[in-house]
Amino acid sequence: MRVLVTGGGGFLGSAVVRELLSRGHQVRSISRGHYPELEALGVANFQADLADGGPALVEALQGVECVIHCAAKAGVSGSRESYMRPNYGGTKVLLSAAQDAGVTRFVHTSSPSVCFDGTDHINAGPDVPHASKFLAPYPESKSLAEKVVLATNGQGDFHTCTLRPHLIFGPGDPHLLPKLLNRARSGRLMQVGPGTNQVSMTYVENGALAHVLAAEQLSADAPIAGRAYFLNQTHPIQLWAWIGEVLSALDLPPVKRQVSLGVAYRVGAVLETMHKWFGRKGDPAMSRFIAQQLATSHSYDMAFLQRDLGYTQRVDMQEATRRTVDHFRGLL
Repeated sequence: MRVLVTGGGGFLGSAVVRELLSRGHQVRSISRGHYPELEALGVANFQADLADGGPALVEALQGVECVIHCAAKAGVSGSRESYMRPNYGGTKVLLSAAQDAGVTRFVHTSSPSVCFDGTDHINAGPDVPHASKFLAPYPESKSLAEKVVLATNGQGDFHTCTLRPHLIFGPGDPHLLPKLLNRARSGRLMQVGPGTNQVSMTYVENGALAHVLAAEQLSADAPIAGRAYFLNQTHPIQLWAWIGEVLSALDLPPVKRQVSLGVAYRVGAVLETMHKWFGRKGDPAMSRFIAQQLATSHSYDMAFLQRDLGYTQRVDMQEATRRTVDHFRGLL
């Protein structure tokens, strides 16, 4: 197929591009930035703000059969509009442009946070409802985007599905591990809660494989059409034990301080307010959403994706951790 990947220069997006190329597909990428490394792979690059649409998006979609929509603004700080415009507005523009261009398959990268309500989710399946309220604009924007993507399934010959990778990590991770390691080095990393929470994670190569399988199989008769699936390693990890394992392997100091969820939640509320009042950039050291994420269990059942997509993880958690640690060891 000829496939357009949005955010093809990003962490997940670039892994999706490489997986597509390895399976013989023709690949294009559209992003706000320019990525010469993709051009070196023979990937046509287009630059555009998806929320604006415009000629670059129209050109990028010409002759394309499938869109894999990885691009999104992530984070826990910033105005609601700064997330709604790219994540919800950009998705609506892309959906409309893809249908106008004759695209028949649309695979959307969502997030388990669309369902996160602050309580434990243990081995949860895709029947978990979307949260009714959100503590941060990112999950709200992704919830609205997921709903509009799935609502367009079956409109003519246009078919959609959504994958929800959780805590994507691996070599080259620009978000999760760097933040964790920076806090550990500076002595600012504190355990939130009792440390027994079970959490699912997604190795980036596995996440890319699942997206490409969905793109290849999506059709009117496919069981994945019009549905959303959690995407992660087959087995969850005990979050704080895994963090300790990573820190030890990298010869970084262990986490010695602990704070209750209640205290972290209240501190997060104060820091969010200060960020807003003083117009500070970047994410606060703690937020209500992050406090809940660090203290509660959020693990997801992969049986549904395995059944409907025939997906089997390529890299298990032990090997994924080893590869990731080896990568970051070379950077420390």
